[in-house]
Amino acid sequence: MKFVLATRNAHKATELKRILEELDLDCELLTVADFPGAPEVEETETTFEGNALLKARALAKFTGLAAIADDSGICVDALDGNPGVLSARWSGATENVDQANLDLVLEQIKDVPTESRGAKFVCAAVAVFPDGKELVATGEMLGSLLNAPTGENGFGYDPIFVPTGFTKTTAQMTASEKDAISHRGKALNQLAHQISEVISKL
Repeated sequence: MKFVLATRNAHKATELKRILEELDLDCELLTVADFPGAPEVEETETTFEGNALLKARALAKFTGLAAIADDSGICVDALDGNPGVLSARWSGATENVDQANLDLVLEQIKDVPTESRGAKFVCAAVAVFPDGKELVATGEMLGSLLNAPTGENGFGYDPIFVPTGFTKTTAQMTASEKDAISHRGKALNQLAHQISEVISKL
C-alpha cells in the first residue's frame, strides 16, 4: 500500500519517514515532492489535529492515495502555551525561519527564571484514506527551555529544549534517542499501529 507524506519541510519529511520505516509498516512512503502541482495548504485551524487533517485530506484528494500528515509545535508555559500551532511561523520571518523563531522565543523568555521555563512539544499525526477513513494519534514530550542554543542535531526549537529526565537538548541527541521519546515518535507509533490494523483488514 502506498502512503504520501503531507509535508514540504525536508527535515520533517526525513524524520517522519525514518520513524515510520523503523516501525516496519508494510507500505511504500512517498512525499509531496513526488507529486508536482500538489496543493499548498494553509494551516488555518486552531488545533494541531485540525491542521494535520487539513493537509492530509487535501493530499489524499489530490493524489488518490492515503496521506499521512502531522502538525506539531512547542507550547511554552511562560508564553501561555504559545507559539503552539504558530510554532513554524512565530517570528513571521521568510528567511532563516527556524533561527528567527528560536531567537524570538529566547527573547520573549529572557527574564523568566529557570524554574518557570517549562515547555512541551505536541504532535498530532493523522492518516486520511481515499475512502474518507481518518485516523488520529497524538503525542507530547515534556521539558524545559535553556537560555541559549546547544547542539547541532534536530531542527526548529530542538537546540533549546531539554526533555524531562535528561540533561541534554534534543539537538544533542542522536536521531534514535530523540525518536524514542519525542512527541512525533509517540504520535507516529500510535498511528502506525492504527494503520496496521486497517491494512490487515484489506
